[in-house]
Amino acid sequence: MDRIEAANDVAFRIGFSGHSGHLRLEPLPPVERSDPLKSLPDFVIPPAFEPVTRESIKNYIEKEYLSPELDRDEFSPEKVGRIWDSDWFERAKVHLEPTMPRSTIVPQWELPYRRSKKGSAQGIWEPSSVEVDVSELMEGAQDCGTLPRMPSSGKDFVRGSISNRPFRPGGLDDSQSSERVLPEGALNGEWIREILEGGPAQIVPPGFKQGLDLGDLMEYPCSWKISECKNVFSESCKEKVKGLSVQFDDLFKKAWEEDTIEVTHEDDATFEAPFPDGADVLKTKVEEEVYFSEATSDTLEIKVEMDFDATSSAMDSKSFGLDQLLSTDTGGSMSKMDGASDNSQLQKDAWAVKGGSEDIADRFHDLVPDMALDFPFELDTFQKEAIYYLEKGESVFVAAHTSAGKTVVAEYAFALASKHCTRAVYTAPIKTISNQKYRDFCGKFDVGLLTGDVSLRPEASCLIMTTEILRSMLYRGADIIRDIEWVIFDEVHYVNDVERGVVWEEVIIMLPRHVNIILLSATVPNTTEFADWIGRTKQKKIRVTGTTKRPVPLEHCLFYSGQLYKVCDGEDFLPQGLKTAKDVHKKKNLSASGGASGRHLGTGPSHGSAQVWQRENATRVKLQKPSGSQNFSISQGSSGTSQNNSGSKRWEASLWLSLISKLSKNSLLPVIIFCFSKNRCDKSADNLPGTDLTSSSEKSAIRIFCDKAFSRLKGSDRNLPQVVRVQNLLRRGIGVHHAGLLPIVKEVVEMLFCRGVIKVLFSTETFAMGVNAPARTVVFDSLRKFDGKGFRQLLPGEYTQMAGRAGRRGLDKIGTVIVICRDEIPDERDLKHVIVGSATRLESQFRLTFIMILHLLRVEELKVEDMLKRSFAEFHAQKKLPEKERLLMLKLAQPTKEIECIQGEPAIEEYYEMSMEAEQHGDFIFEKVMQSSTAQQFLSPGRVVVVKSESAQGHLFGVVVKTPSASIKQYIVLALRHDLPLTQSASANDKSEEKGAGNFPQGYFIAPKSKRGFDDEYFSSASSRKGTGAINIKLPHRGSAAGVNYEVIAIEPKDFLSICNCKIKVDQVRLLEDDSSTAYSRTVQQLLDLKSGGNKFPAALDPIKDLKLKDIAVLDVYKRWNILLRKMSENKCNGCIKFQEHVLLVKEIFKHREEVNALKYQMSDEALQQMPDFQGRIDVLKEIGCIDSDLVVQMKGRVACEMNSGEELLCTECLFENQLDDLEPEEAVALMSAFVFQQKNASEPSLTPKLAKARRRLYDTAIRLGELQAYFKLQIAPDEYVQDNLKFGLMEVVYEWAKGTPFADICELTDVPEGLIVRTIVRLDEICREFRNAAAIMGNSTLYKKMETASNAIKRDIVFAASLYITGV
Repeated sequence: MDRIEAANDVAFRIGFSGHSGHLRLEPLPPVERSDPLKSLPDFVIPPAFEPVTRESIKNYIEKEYLSPELDRDEFSPEKVGRIWDSDWFERAKVHLEPTMPRSTIVPQWELPYRRSKKGSAQGIWEPSSVEVDVSELMEGAQDCGTLPRMPSSGKDFVRGSISNRPFRPGGLDDSQSSERVLPEGALNGEWIREILEGGPAQIVPPGFKQGLDLGDLMEYPCSWKISECKNVFSESCKEKVKGLSVQFDDLFKKAWEEDTIEVTHEDDATFEAPFPDGADVLKTKVEEEVYFSEATSDTLEIKVEMDFDATSSAMDSKSFGLDQLLSTDTGGSMSKMDGASDNSQLQKDAWAVKGGSEDIADRFHDLVPDMALDFPFELDTFQKEAIYYLEKGESVFVAAHTSAGKTVVAEYAFALASKHCTRAVYTAPIKTISNQKYRDFCGKFDVGLLTGDVSLRPEASCLIMTTEILRSMLYRGADIIRDIEWVIFDEVHYVNDVERGVVWEEVIIMLPRHVNIILLSATVPNTTEFADWIGRTKQKKIRVTGTTKRPVPLEHCLFYSGQLYKVCDGEDFLPQGLKTAKDVHKKKNLSASGGASGRHLGTGPSHGSAQVWQRENATRVKLQKPSGSQNFSISQGSSGTSQNNSGSKRWEASLWLSLISKLSKNSLLPVIIFCFSKNRCDKSADNLPGTDLTSSSEKSAIRIFCDKAFSRLKGSDRNLPQVVRVQNLLRRGIGVHHAGLLPIVKEVVEMLFCRGVIKVLFSTETFAMGVNAPARTVVFDSLRKFDGKGFRQLLPGEYTQMAGRAGRRGLDKIGTVIVICRDEIPDERDLKHVIVGSATRLESQFRLTFIMILHLLRVEELKVEDMLKRSFAEFHAQKKLPEKERLLMLKLAQPTKEIECIQGEPAIEEYYEMSMEAEQHGDFIFEKVMQSSTAQQFLSPGRVVVVKSESAQGHLFGVVVKTPSASIKQYIVLALRHDLPLTQSASANDKSEEKGAGNFPQGYFIAPKSKRGFDDEYFSSASSRKGTGAINIKLPHRGSAAGVNYEVIAIEPKDFLSICNCKIKVDQVRLLEDDSSTAYSRTVQQLLDLKSGGNKFPAALDPIKDLKLKDIAVLDVYKRWNILLRKMSENKCNGCIKFQEHVLLVKEIFKHREEVNALKYQMSDEALQQMPDFQGRIDVLKEIGCIDSDLVVQMKGRVACEMNSGEELLCTECLFENQLDDLEPEEAVALMSAFVFQQKNASEPSLTPKLAKARRRLYDTAIRLGELQAYFKLQIAPDEYVQDNLKFGLMEVVYEWAKGTPFADICELTDVPEGLIVRTIVRLDEICREFRNAAAIMGNSTLYKKMETASNAIKRDIVFAASLYITGV
């Protein structure tokens, strides 16, 4: 280039260098100037430093040291989706404070008689000093931390670290913490004596050699007044209490801790304490002066005069004493609000306080004069109650319908946290709710956002996060928890979710004591029960408030044949509307009955509907065949033709057109149409190609909004088929919303719907849970859904959640809910159950996981058993423990009965134990006998047996009458019943014979008297006929014959006790079919003849000789059984005259022992429901090396604690088996996608040989882990374990994406929807970060760098586009 002249004779030349075209400056030698003026500079350089003034110094200090700020380049809105590896505290330029001391010196208190006065010049006692940990003196130290711990490094302040200890959960051994926090001297009453009596004061501070002597303390003359009981007791109680001596320490300890004893200097002082059994409050007045005596020590005699009152006669005077009066729990007493009495009375041990006082709403502004946040509208009653309780620092459970205003409570908690300079945490079950709440709160409060892939302003006072993030912070001991005052749980009814419900229980249990809880939930029937569990777990009262009133009432209608039929108005079901719809349906079917062929052409709704479901769920049908009517409809639709499909499509389009037209005419738009299938949503929207519901101005607004929203995508991503298709639908006022959409597309649909430009939205049920966007109308495409296992009816709670989106508060007077009826009208019972039925109860989904166990094993003070005890599943069992403990104490206090043996040392207990063991062996042997084919052959009609008796004592002697058949699967046995009173009964057949004495039925004859005997007298020749096998008597059949009662019963094979070695003749036909008393008499007489020697039964068949038992285990038991029988016969108790008496006595003794042992077991940890599962998981962790034999967590266990996104054991084994070492970063991240991909069915990926080998290796590891868990008795099948935790459907997609393939191209490689692909890759970035942290623990630098490279390879373009809720549009 040409020479360029500078002002001050600096010449240079500009040139280009390299292929990249960088500019290069080349200086040139100066040239002499002819004009001297050009040698002057063009400007005067300003001074290097500004003049130093007082103001400049002040501004400099404020800017550099007092105004920490974030780096604007790093923390710009364009980089909100980025997670920084650096320490944001360093970037904030926060200067470190001096290190907090770990210990300090405090005086050690001693009782006066133990004090030593040696070592002091004046002979005055000086307390010795002792060094203690600072954390033990901090308020709530034991509740906030397990051990004295210092704040961790700045980078772990928010997320925590695996090396940190968790904070101590609230409600865990509170008694210990309170005693350790209070100084020892404060619990001793002697300090009151020293202050009042005066004397020398302590002058040397702790750690000092000398102090300042200010003289002695002044003496204050005083007297103590102790009250007398006016509610009176019996004389015996008076005599017992009269001489009791009360320790002053106990009085002041109670006053210090519970604040229930009021001591005044007035003439009349009052002592109040509630009785443990719910009696009236004992009020005593002062009548007698009690003064301090110099001669006495630290005890005080209290004289109480009491009279017996009739009203308290029911109280057990023996169990009452003054010590109980002093130790009464005052937790049941409620503090009254200022100027207003609380009308809700607490029962004993009730932690949930339901309902509030009407005075709270009436006098709200007097009770809360200085609100932390003002609202521009009048608050509802439940909102005022909740805010009042928040101001008092209490925990609250708010249950109300959707759009009732529960968020007001959360906003006020945020305002209180800002006012108190603390923090509040808002947790949500879905990431979408977190993002939306961040946008809603961002303009009102100092808000930050923490999710799996976003960390935005974590230093804010109000943090919004998912529940899983909060759980991780609690387990990892994040120091930010010290500052948290409120934790808000939104959508608490999500605790019923099978997969993620356990997270809510874990977080509630792990929260420290200083954290208050706010729970927001839809209306559920057991809010009080759930709140009671939380209160009992955290040892704090939970205020339950809310409303069942909807802000916008709902009306429910059926849509059939183009008309709407109202079936429910508010909570009132209208059967007449349903009846009208059924009448129309019936008339339509009758009119179409002549033209049945029309149905086969697709004009009938049932056939078309069946085909639509068949097409949508083709893959589901292959995996699991539905049952019931759904199966029928699928098989019916499968026989259709292409003509049927086209007819079905036309019918569906006409259905939606008629519905939308009806809604538009009645001004019922916008509408949300809930379809329970992603394909159903898309196809329903595509069936409306000619429908246009927007005006020109709305079209313009939609186009501008979409252009701004999608402008952040690069060119190829803007032209994705899904993006183009959704934009075309949106311009016509139609939207779709389901999990298969891209995140940015879903957010565009949500925002446009909230703006009111989308008139018809086809959505899955996630829209009702994750988005706060009400509509004028809600439509249900069906009342059946697929829940992952099969088709089922909607639950009332699910219906209520979705129907609650109908009705916009402030815009609509009423909300409309419509159920579409295609082929049939729902049954009244089913419809009524869904619409007005009770919502689903909150049920515990608590289950043990390996990562939970490992986190708890890291800390000795936190036991897994404590977590199990405090779960909602164990709530009722743990609630009954005090009652069981009292019952156990009563049983232990019962006097034991002694057996006085007349033959020396008692041996009846030994005899009884042998008899019980012999009975067990006998039952086992006979069970095996009954399972053998030989025994079945012996149990033929006529076989004499001994059977069990359910009602009678002992056993029953009988005979087999009939063996099992196809119609009756049991044995029919006639048994003798000596225990029943003798009754005169005759069979119906005999009564008819007596009534018609001269009318002989066919087949009967009378033989000559000389020719017949007793047994066959009046015997019918019909006995020889072949029976039909029927049983004409009603079982059990009772009667009497031969002076003995009998009973015909049906029994199972297990009810046989003995098979005797004899048979008798039975007439099955006359016994069971003819009901002949003669036959019964003959059979009973034969049984009586077999009984010899009174109550003895015939000998039983020998199991070995007769029944041919050959099983070695059975023979061993049989041998032991015979040995026990021999020992029993040799016992000296045989033949004793007191044998029966002592047997009954020893039965009582053993029964008492069993009851005591049962109570002890129920109160122990072994009785916990999931204890066997816990033992099995411990064995698995030991086997794979995560913990050692002493349950100490090893390095492998610490690595497993880092795995939150995938199955912890599988991810850990993958790392320790070095399965990623031989893979490139792209291949490693492709293999890791199997941990986070969730869709069960996907197209088979095409893999490289290297990836196929890695896949097989990981599959074998999963099978091995599944077999190991099954070996240790965990309820896991190896194949199911692999299917649930490894899904390889996106390996090819992720591999190509990591290599840089555009998103549009990778979508062609699979049938998985685009939204699920994005979700998988986002979660894949989380697991890459977890693997990187694990590599740091293992010391594997190569793996660390590989995970870092893999994470950078997948973080690009549309997959990691920032949320519109965060950055705005």
